[in-house]
Amino acid sequence: MADFSYTEDRELHDLNRQVNDDPEEFEHWEKLVRASEQQEGGLNRNSSPQAIAATRDVYDRFLTRFPLFFGYWKKYADMEFGIAGTEAAEMIYERGVASISISVDLWTNYCNFKTETSHDIDIIRELFERGAESVGLDFLAHPFWDKYIEFEERLDADDKIFGILERIIRIPLHQYARYFERYRTLAEKRPVEELAPPEIIGRLRQEAEVQSGPKPRNPAEGERELRSRIYAFHNDTFQNTQNETTQRWTYEQEIKRPYYHVTDLDDAQLDNWRRYLDVEEDGRDYSRAKFLYERCLVTAANYEEFWLRYVRWMLSQPGNKAEEARNILQRASYVFVSIARPSIRLLWAKFEESQDQANIAGDILEAVLMVLPGHLETILALANLHRRKTGLDAGIATLKRFTDSHEIPPYVRGALVAEWARMVADVSGRRDEARKIYNNYQHQYLDCRPFWLKWFFFEVNQPAIGTEQQKQHYARVKAVYEAVRKMSALPSGTIKDLTAYYLTYLQERGPAGAMKELVDLDKEVNGPLSVQKSSKQQIMHDGNDSVVNNEMLIEKGLAGAGMHEAASYA
Repeated sequence: MADFSYTEDRELHDLNRQVNDDPEEFEHWEKLVRASEQQEGGLNRNSSPQAIAATRDVYDRFLTRFPLFFGYWKKYADMEFGIAGTEAAEMIYERGVASISISVDLWTNYCNFKTETSHDIDIIRELFERGAESVGLDFLAHPFWDKYIEFEERLDADDKIFGILERIIRIPLHQYARYFERYRTLAEKRPVEELAPPEIIGRLRQEAEVQSGPKPRNPAEGERELRSRIYAFHNDTFQNTQNETTQRWTYEQEIKRPYYHVTDLDDAQLDNWRRYLDVEEDGRDYSRAKFLYERCLVTAANYEEFWLRYVRWMLSQPGNKAEEARNILQRASYVFVSIARPSIRLLWAKFEESQDQANIAGDILEAVLMVLPGHLETILALANLHRRKTGLDAGIATLKRFTDSHEIPPYVRGALVAEWARMVADVSGRRDEARKIYNNYQHQYLDCRPFWLKWFFFEVNQPAIGTEQQKQHYARVKAVYEAVRKMSALPSGTIKDLTAYYLTYLQERGPAGAMKELVDLDKEVNGPLSVQKSSKQQIMHDGNDSVVNNEMLIEKGLAGAGMHEAASYA
């Protein structure tokens, strides 16, 4: 945390306090960075050590939280260059390209900085090559490629320039045509051996010799013919690159914000990325698809949808991509996706368990629950992880740990009790014990939809062979249904939908006389409003004081909950 105790600048103190109070607010950071840089009339190598240290700390904290702001990495590097020189600036650039490795602007700035501050050609060329590997496939990579070619032009290294162009003409770029024109111009002056791979030259030479027949030609004529064929070969390359560029231009022109920002993207932008990724994946070029994912996850870094898609795509690629997938999951979880949206961490836990790292999976889930102690899906994932790893008792113990906690909302505790009963019935086959759990807890969770739905479908799904078992089965299903109608505090929409399931049960598995009950229920639930009101009044008269009004249900977030969600509890 930046220490501004050395200064009485009230603005700095206020901005620093705002950042500490709300570290997710980008505008506070932006103002603090600007104010820090302007200390003492603008920081330089003669500024006080306290001001320099505090500003470095502000930059470090800011770029740890927002590592994709490439412009601030350059500003930081420029500041360090002015304060501490070349080596300090290089360290910042290295941190920057490690944080946002596909930034064309940052790599271009870094390489330009290197050409201006170093005289070691090999080191500069090595840096350009690193940049080419990182950003060379970007549709808008022409500023970087231009800077690389400019560097080689200063050295009059035509062979290097030709080699760079030979790589570029195969990449779909915004300005592909001008690179091809320059390549073709240079090709006229280069030896034939440099114009294509040896196997291509051999094949084209053989085709020329076959076409010319037995009549000998002089070497100059033979070379002209060979160059003509090589030109045709390159023209095919140009046409292919042109086609690929045109295909991508449809999506590139719709990208309105190719950089990261904290503000949300609109639906059109998100949909464009989805469609663009579909197209690139269909091309089955691993490098290009991977690069497009990385570009997408600069623009849409805060959207877990794309992180989830990326890791699933990566795991579907040939070979062992476990480390690549782990890196994606870690980047998303550590920096970009808020823990308030835990889906990416839940997938990470499943992934680690699939890699025989159950302890790490447990740690991930426990970390989520430290921030979201009542998150139902995470608790269920942790309980089932312990069940798979250690056994049924361990899974049940985990569920009890949370059902006994008063920090957990009653609604979630009811769902956990239902999972406890399900685990007992499905894993150990102790159905009577599961039924006892439901009976013991029913009065505590009158408004817990998962509790009642799981209990209802638990009874419905029990086997019943023979007349006697079928009677018992019907009695148990009916008892749960009647409890839902007359005792539970579930929303009326949920009760109505559950009634539809019960009517289907009566028709398909009900005993003799079931149709009378079915017709009576259908009348009460699906009849005209006057009939429904009469039925409700009768239920109230029978003693259903636990029914809650619709306003209370809305406050609890339960009103109108549909039965389409209930299928997951069956």
